[in-house]
Amino acid sequence: MTNSVKKQDITIDGVIKSYGKSIRNIIMSIIGNKNFQDIQQEVYIKIWKNLPKYQNHGKLNSWVKKVTVNTCKDHLKSRQFNQDKLTDREEDNLISIKDRKTTPDNQLLLTEKQQRVINTIENLKPKLKEVIILYDIEEMNYKEISKKINCPTGTVKSRLFNARKQLQSELADLIE
Repeated sequence: MTNSVKKQDITIDGVIKSYGKSIRNIIMSIIGNKNFQDIQQEVYIKIWKNLPKYQNHGKLNSWVKKVTVNTCKDHLKSRQFNQDKLTDREEDNLISIKDRKTTPDNQLLLTEKQQRVINTIENLKPKLKEVIILYDIEEMNYKEISKKINCPTGTVKSRLFNARKQLQSELADLIE
């Protein structure tokens, strides 16, 4: 589905077909395998219930991702998740839970990291910078970028690969 999809053309079946894999991947990355299908079903229900309220101001993809992430966050905050976590008592689970409190020190470190990422993107060669911004920040697809910058999609993919490779190299110490 693209931005030009009319509101009345958006169906839950279309959303599941277009974004089902993305939804599953987001859930797996945040929650893991446990309760995966329950959460996926909950996401589909929330999308179905709120589809009439969806404002076609942004990309449907972004809205679906937000609903999925928020559903995962709700699950993590839920009593059931906390009971499961307490009954498991696995050291690995306890160690992997990070402190999410925002302290002035954490906020300063986050701001410094964000600024470093921005500066690194700014220092990319113009053609690489343009593609990484269009793809990762403006969420355009290969074809849209190809039309916008007037070059083949293979060139777009190559530039995106090279931009990411350079960013990964220069920001290796930030990647955990």
